[in-house]
Amino acid sequence: MGKYEAEFSNLVRAFRKRHMGKGPSQIKTTFCKNWAICEMEGNLSPVEKFIAGANEGKQMLRAARTEMVKDLYQKHRPVEMEELVGANFVDLYVDINIEKDAGMSIFIFDENLEDKFRDN
Repeated sequence: MGKYEAEFSNLVRAFRKRHMGKGPSQIKTTFCKNWAICEMEGNLSPVEKFIAGANEGKQMLRAARTEMVKDLYQKHRPVEMEELVGANFVDLYVDINIEKDAGMSIFIFDENLEDKFRDN
């Protein structure tokens, strides 16, 4: 992971902590074309882990951790991330495996990040 990808990971963690109360414990970011792909572990809070003990809880958490996270980024543009990569945020795709407490977010920007940061 290059220095810009590492910094992007730090910004994702800070953004989620600021807006959701907790950020992932581990994030690995990879720039691919105009995507910033973030693999995340340790997303769930202790209360969420407790809720995940029931099937209804798992379904509710998955919905919250996908749809609500996407909505959050639409309401609060990730300006710091845009400044770091020098491109405009376009969209976000999110998924999480509640049992493994592992998730993935794909940030889409309007420029090719892979070409821009290839040697960094």
